[in-house]
Amino acid sequence: MFSLIRFAPSAALLMAAPVVAQYPEAPSQRLPVAQANAPGAPLGDSGIGYADLADLVIAAPVIVDATIRSTAKIKPAEAPGLRPGLTRYYVEADVGTLVRGADGIPAQVGYLIDVAPDSSGRLPKFKKRRVLVFGRHAPTGAGQLQLVAPDAQRDWTPELDAEVRRIARASLAQDAPPRITGIGNAFHVPGALPGEGETQVFLTTANGAPVSLSVLRRPGERPRWAVALSDIVDEAAAPPPPRSLLWYRLACGLPAALPATSTTALAPDDAAKAQADYAFVLAQLGPCGRTRAEPIS
Repeated sequence: MFSLIRFAPSAALLMAAPVVAQYPEAPSQRLPVAQANAPGAPLGDSGIGYADLADLVIAAPVIVDATIRSTAKIKPAEAPGLRPGLTRYYVEADVGTLVRGADGIPAQVGYLIDVAPDSSGRLPKFKKRRVLVFGRHAPTGAGQLQLVAPDAQRDWTPELDAEVRRIARASLAQDAPPRITGIGNAFHVPGALPGEGETQVFLTTANGAPVSLSVLRRPGERPRWAVALSDIVDEAAAPPPPRSLLWYRLACGLPAALPATSTTALAPDDAAKAQADYAFVLAQLGPCGRTRAEPIS
C-alpha cells in the first residue's frame, strides 16, 4: 500500500471528472437495450455491449492491458467531486501491452477510480487483477492517466481484448466510417409497377464525407437496403456487418425519424414512403444498445 502523501497533491489533476467503477444503466438513446442475440448485446461475459465498448475505444488515446499492482484509498476530504456512497482509489498497474497509444507508455501507470460497493456492501479487491484501461495522459506526468469514462477500467478477457483491437484498427483506418451528425435530403422515386420504388437518404457527417442509405422495393420481393460511403451507390453497396464500426455509426447516430426538412421537396405520398423506408433501415439495424445516458465526449 502506498502512502497517500505520494500522490494526493496530484489527485485533483488526475480526475478530469469523477470516475465510477460501477453505476446503474441508463436507457438507450433511441431504442430499448438489445436482446442477447442482437448486434448491440453485451459481449460474452464482459458485461459491455458493442456500442459502449466502441465509445471507450474511440474516446481513449491510450489503451493498456495491465495488471493491478496496488491500490490505496483516498480520504473523502481529499477526493473532490466524490459522489456519496463511493470510494476513490489510486491504482498503480504494471503495463503488459500498449494496445493503443502514439507516444508509448511507461512500464507502470497510475490513475484514480471511484468504486461502488457490491450488493453485500463490500468493495472490490483489485490487486493482481488483469484489466484493460481506457484513458488519456494526465497533466501530472509520465505514466499518469485519466480514465475517459466511469467504466473505463474493464476486466480483461480474450474476447474483450480481441474486440477492442478490432475496433481500434477500424477507427484508425484511412477509410474509417465517419460520425453521423444528421440527415440531409431524402428522395423517393416510384417504380413502374405498384409497390415498386427506391428511396435514397443522404446523411451529414462530422468530417463531410459522403454517406447515404438506399432502399429498393420490388413487388413480391423482400426490400433491400444498403449504405454507401461514396457519392455513387453501386452494386457493391450492402448493409453494414453486425458489430462493425459502420453498424455502430448508423445504429447509434441516426435519429428516430426523417426530419420534415429532408422531404420538403417530395410529394406527400413519396415523403410517406421515404419515411417508411427509413424506418425499415432502423429496424434492420436494430437498437444501438448504448447504456450511457450520454455518449462520451
